[in-house]
Amino acid sequence: MVQITGKTKLIAHLGYPTESFKAPMIYNPYFKKHRIDAVVVPMGCKAEDYPQFLKLVFRLSNIHAALVTMPHKVTTVALLDEISTTVKVAGSCNAVRLGAGGRLEGDMFDGEGFVRGVLRKGRTLAGARVLVSGCGGVGSAIAASLAKAKVMTLAVYDAHAPMMDALAGRLRAHYPHMEIRTGSNDPSGFDVVVNATPLGMKEDDPLPFDVARIAASTFVGEVVMKTEITPFLAAVRERGCAYQIGTDMLFEQIPAYLEYFGFPTTTADDLRATAEISY
Repeated sequence: MVQITGKTKLIAHLGYPTESFKAPMIYNPYFKKHRIDAVVVPMGCKAEDYPQFLKLVFRLSNIHAALVTMPHKVTTVALLDEISTTVKVAGSCNAVRLGAGGRLEGDMFDGEGFVRGVLRKGRTLAGARVLVSGCGGVGSAIAASLAKAKVMTLAVYDAHAPMMDALAGRLRAHYPHMEIRTGSNDPSGFDVVVNATPLGMKEDDPLPFDVARIAASTFVGEVVMKTEITPFLAAVRERGCAYQIGTDMLFEQIPAYLEYFGFPTTTADDLRATAEISY
């Protein structure tokens, strides 16, 4: 158990409902192991109360930062004083900290976790051709971080065209020299292919891509965390592709959070070793 005192830095974990929250079981064991006087506390806040509550929680004298999860990631953007380019492209925010003069600053690390995982596996993203299928919250965040990582070509696809076109528009506005494509989820010819859709959550889901058109040299990313090896990953593994499992994105983004919040950083391996959860 993390010892909480009057000097402990409070990190609010804001979302609703809180029953599925896993972050406290990753952060708090890490804080305890490394003797960091901080604690992540789940705070269940309904959507209608959130805009007012976010402002109030940052008026606490012992508040340090906030982790933001569903359903508040999009709402948070308009409530902050300063946001990163990644937030502007993603259209959502999952990290808030206190800046100078009490200003609220925000960033988004879902996509950063994905990118860090790919890089740590020895793949190069700068100059790469990447396809992301799924332009919802997680897909938009991954696309934003891939653009920040200076990929050469970024293709985004979603069955809901307005969502796809809106993401493409934000990418073009902030990365005018990058080639942005839309309208196709054909994985042929890409260096990296990412499933950012929910396909794989249900047993009878179709695969998100035509796997026969994915080259063995392609690196494949998955966001579905229901099982470690989803049917999609099993299929590309059979083709000889290197891949990244869904939970890698979760563990890889936490060092980025720690750095943003001013704590000592760590590795995903260290976090996995101390985490008190299993998948």
